[in-house]
Amino acid sequence: EMIQALVFAGGSAFGLAAADGVVAELARDGRGHETIGGRVPIVPAAILYDLQVAEANARPGPEHGAAAYRAATADPVEMGSVGAGTGAIVAGWRGRDAVRKGGVGSAAARFGAATLGALVVANAVGDVFTLGGESLTGGAPIPASTPTGPGRPLEQTVLVAVVTDAAFGRHEQMHLAVRAHDALAVCFRPAHTRYDGDAVFTVSCGDVAANLDEAGEVAFAVVGTAIERAVRRAAAVPGVPAVELPS
Repeated sequence: EMIQALVFAGGSAFGLAAADGVVAELARDGRGHETIGGRVPIVPAAILYDLQVAEANARPGPEHGAAAYRAATADPVEMGSVGAGTGAIVAGWRGRDAVRKGGVGSAAARFGAATLGALVVANAVGDVFTLGGESLTGGAPIPASTPTGPGRPLEQTVLVAVVTDAAFGRHEQMHLAVRAHDALAVCFRPAHTRYDGDAVFTVSCGDVAANLDEAGEVAFAVVGTAIERAVRRAAAVPGVPAVELPS
């Protein structure tokens, strides 16, 4: 149940190679799951499909994963069209002209003595809304038709990491994952379609005593906030405009 790192990347299946670099760096640092044959780094990885936006050779490899590992910092998370969010897009269910730039977003909040944070790579078929119901991509509050956009099944993916220093085991973390998916359902409309391949990872990396119900509501709020920040801070790329922000 112990992992040493979690990797999010673009580049479709090619991007999974980034995890190799992280594994190599962890092994070099002597970190990993203890086995009879030595320590083996455990590194779950998830990727999004962005080949329709990214340059042909923009495929993360082991060297990019190693560089990310070595660049790890406690500084505020860079958001927008960076990292795994470089080629992320949203709102394509209404057709190519409706597509807007997605990206990376992050948020965190304290509850009691604990802290819970979320990192989201927003790359969804649906339109994007705030938790309060404000449309960020011009879609209607309730979709009036089924997705007819340019994508095919599983060519969009929203990746979410929910991390806390509260002492929660696997059973408790499942509740956090459910509330994170609830936030996806509120902020993406339509959400969880057959065109989306969404994944939520939860991690507990501390021993702070905390209330699970309160943590679940915090997870819902910070995931929703991270989604909003992901699209508000995403910069346009050739062929994909950014969301239009109020002046």
